[in-house]
Amino acid sequence: METKKNGPRGRPRGFDPDEALERAMLVFWEHGYEGASLANLTHAMGISTTSMYAAFGNKEGLFRKALERYTDGPGGYMARAMEGSTALGVVATILSGAIRSTTRPASPRGCLGVHGALSTSDAGQEVRDLLADWRNDGYVRIRERFQQAVDDGDLPAESDPGLLARYVTTLANGIAVHAASGVSRKELQAMADAALRAWPPV
Repeated sequence: METKKNGPRGRPRGFDPDEALERAMLVFWEHGYEGASLANLTHAMGISTTSMYAAFGNKEGLFRKALERYTDGPGGYMARAMEGSTALGVVATILSGAIRSTTRPASPRGCLGVHGALSTSDAGQEVRDLLADWRNDGYVRIRERFQQAVDDGDLPAESDPGLLARYVTTLANGIAVHAASGVSRKELQAMADAALRAWPPV
């Protein structure tokens, strides 16, 4: 009797790393770092825990990749804003981008970078530090752009680029918090419009 030959056992099922990372990003976005269990992550990604570790190292490594994907995708409005020709245009793009990305119907509410590690334990300190650095990087980029605006005469000479940058990042982070709480896009846009009307005239 001929014996049927089988392929090697335990061979991991093939998967699309890009698609798996997209799904992991959504889980982290919705549940935060510690709220996203390995079971939830691997189920959403359609892979085993072993395959996840093989592809991304560990949960923290996966989160870092997910944050990079978020920065280039839903959070990509920040890079686009820096290309604005005026400081007011930069702010308008940042706030409108924050509103759109935090209230998209097909995505979790809020911001991955704001909510990702707000409720982590001491074991998640490295992730908290990672996100603090991520938010601070955004602040520094805006501050430098506003300093350029002062140098170019696009902002009054007496303007404080650091203070204005902190004001804008606080507004953007506040939009994310309120969006996660269910505040409507219309109401968030009205708040952003009020901030734009109060922007320092040249």
